[in-house]
Order: sequence, then C-alpha cells, then structure tokens
Amino acid sequence: MDATTKPPRRLRCAVYTRKSSEEGLEQEFNSLHAQREACEAYIASQRSEGWVLVRDQYDDGGISGGTLERPALKQLLADIEDGLIDVVVVYKIDRLSRSLMDFSKLVEVFDRNGVTFVSVTQSFNTTTSMGRLTLNILLSFAQFEREVTAERIRDKVKASRMKGMWMGGYVPLGYDVKDRRLVVNEEEAITVRSVFERFVQIGSATVLARDLRRDGVRSKQGTLIDKGYLYRLLNNRVYRGEAVHKGKAYPGEHEAIIDERLWDQVHAILGESPRKRANNSRTQTPALLKGLIFTATGAAMTPSSTNKGTRRYRYYVSMDVIKNRATGDDDTPRRLAADMVESAVITEIRRVLRAPETAAQVLATLAREGHGDISDADVIEALKTFHGLWAQLFPAEQARIVQLLVRRVTVSADGLVIDLRTDGIAGVMRDLMTPRVLEAAE
Repeated sequence: MDATTKPPRRLRCAVYTRKSSEEGLEQEFNSLHAQREACEAYIASQRSEGWVLVRDQYDDGGISGGTLERPALKQLLADIEDGLIDVVVVYKIDRLSRSLMDFSKLVEVFDRNGVTFVSVTQSFNTTTSMGRLTLNILLSFAQFEREVTAERIRDKVKASRMKGMWMGGYVPLGYDVKDRRLVVNEEEAITVRSVFERFVQIGSATVLARDLRRDGVRSKQGTLIDKGYLYRLLNNRVYRGEAVHKGKAYPGEHEAIIDERLWDQVHAILGESPRKRANNSRTQTPALLKGLIFTATGAAMTPSSTNKGTRRYRYYVSMDVIKNRATGDDDTPRRLAADMVESAVITEIRRVLRAPETAAQVLATLAREGHGDISDADVIEALKTFHGLWAQLFPAEQARIVQLLVRRVTVSADGLVIDLRTDGIAGVMRDLMTPRVLEAAE
C-alpha cells in the first residue's frame, strides 16, 4: 500500500434480526441464527472498507414487524443515539419494519446520527436518492402484503361467523370449547340463567353486581363479577345461540342458554334509562327508621308519604294520630319529615364511628373473630370515611345497616334521643370492608 494512502475509516456494524412467531425459536439453529450468519458474512466481505462487527446482538424473536415496541430494536436505537453504531445490517428490510410510516421514523433516526442502513439480500444504500427510492418501493410492497393478508384473515373470520362458527377469543361463562366448538357447561349455565333471572327481579345492575360479589360468583377467568362484566354478560348474544360479527348476529352452531322470553325481559329493563331504574329501586325501599322510631309516650311512628305534583314527601307519623288516640297536652311532635329525622340519625352514627374508642372496640372485636385479612389501617380509614362508603350504598343496604346500628329513636318535645348498638359496629364494618378485600385479592 502506498505510504500516502489512508486506511479506511472504521465503521461499527450492528446486525438486527427479527422473527414474527416463536415457532422454531427453540431449535439449535433457527431463523434468527440464519439471518445473523448471512449478515456477519456480508460484514466480513466489507472488511477492506473498514467494516467491523460490534459485540452486542440485537435479536427480536416472536415479535411482529408492524410495531416499533420491540426490546432489541429499542436498544439498537438507543445505541445509535449514543453514537455507538455506524451501520445497521439486516437480512431483508422487512426484518426491520413492515410499516412504511414506522420505517420513515427509523430512517430519520439513522440520518440524524449519520448511520447507514444496509439489506444483505436487497442491494441499496440509504445515503443515495436511488437507494431511498428502492427502499420506499420495497417497503410499499411489504406493507401491501401485510394489509392483504390482514384482509384475507378478516374475510375468513366474517365468513366463519356467518356460518355460526366459533372463531376463538375469550370463552364466555357457561360454555367450554371442544373440537373448536362451543358446548354448554351445565354447571356454569345454571349460574348464567340465575344472573339473568335475578336481574329481572331486581332491575338494577348496581345492586345485582354487589349481590353477586357478596355471594362470591366469579367469571370464567376466576375474578369476582363486577358491574362492567355483568353488563357484558347480559348483552352477550352468544347466550341466545348466535354468532356476532361487527354488531350483526347470525345463527350459531352452539346451543342457546337463555330463551327468547327471558332475553326480552332483561333487555326491556336495560332499555330503560339507568336513572329511571335506580329511581324504581329506591321507591321500593322501606324507610330507614321503620320499626325503630317512637314518641316519648311509647307510640310507634310509622312511615307515610304524600305526593304533590311530581314530588314525593315522606313523613314519620305517630300511631296515636293514625288511630285518633288521645295524647294529652304534651308538646311531643306527632309528625316529622322523614329526611330531617333520618339525616339526624345518620349524623349521630357518623359522630360515633369517628370516636377513637369506637375504633379500638372494632379492632378488638375483629381480631377476636379472626379477621386477619382486614388490616387495622383499612378499618380506621373506613371508620373515618364512612360518609363516603354510605353514599355508595343503595337504600336497601342503608336500611339494613341502620337496623343493625340503631336500637331505638325516641321523639320528645326536647328533640331526638338516639340509642345506638355499639356492639354491632364491628359486624357492619366487616361487611363493608369485605368487598374491598375481595377486590384487592383479584
């Protein structure tokens, strides 16, 4: 070599390999090894140009080329940004990306860092305009091939759905898959029918979901049923023996679990607004203090209501008034607005629950009963934020809790005397905390 000739600049070359599926990766010599071997041989042939192979390997096995979310590719781009790579070598351009848009982003990174991209089986250089044109043409065909394949798959799925065939995915509760067909799981089918029937009786997804969680009813995946899952179950036309594709239902190959009458009953209820269904549930709920409130003379006060226009006014009225019994001349109220007296009772319950001695008593009771799955911190927090928990309960549950916590409410001329059952607080808090524990365990 002439003394005036400078040796070629040293170019650090990185080999990137990728395979879409995991099939064959366990073999001693797989597709990634074949790609790497061809690329390393090409780099060796360019040794006179100063090409040298870097030690790091960038291999993405079992990852699609339609995304840039690939561990090895991210590491390669990070090394490029750090100035550690001069040339990126691949076996074919679609190993780097099958998306023209994604590839343009990669080329921007290469250009910004002065990196050359080389495909062993497709001879071009991205530093020239002709190389860029060739690259875009090849990528366009690669993306076209991917989109055509996707269209064929979608057409096949549609045709299969129209024939009522099961095309995979999450298996719905009530069915198992045998020989690529849905078959009824009789035990789970009983649960599904029960859910539909109970929804017709209750009319509220919120209440039913809470009852199902309390009863420990679980989905096919083993998680406790929540409101979202319940809505999906009630709207799943698979239970009518149908196969659905893009919102259109076709007769399925599998047996129906829900008959037409029950399905129509459920969806007649679902057709009402959630607000209307909630109001219906509330109007059927008994008064909070029914059987608990008395006058100072010992007369029971019973719930009563009147309607004025579209508004409903609730009261507690003394049985002395209803039965026209003599009451003497004392000033004890014989008729009270229900909202006012119920609010006063709830306020007193909240005050007692916030007291430090109540927390100590509840913790001691829960520990004695062996409820170690409920932490002290959670109990204390629940007692402090009882108003938040209370607001999330339906009236039927609120009435049940009041019955457990209130022994008696006495109405006198001086006001209300509220006698609480402090020994029932631990049980109430246990019931309120249990759903939290179950949710954390999912």
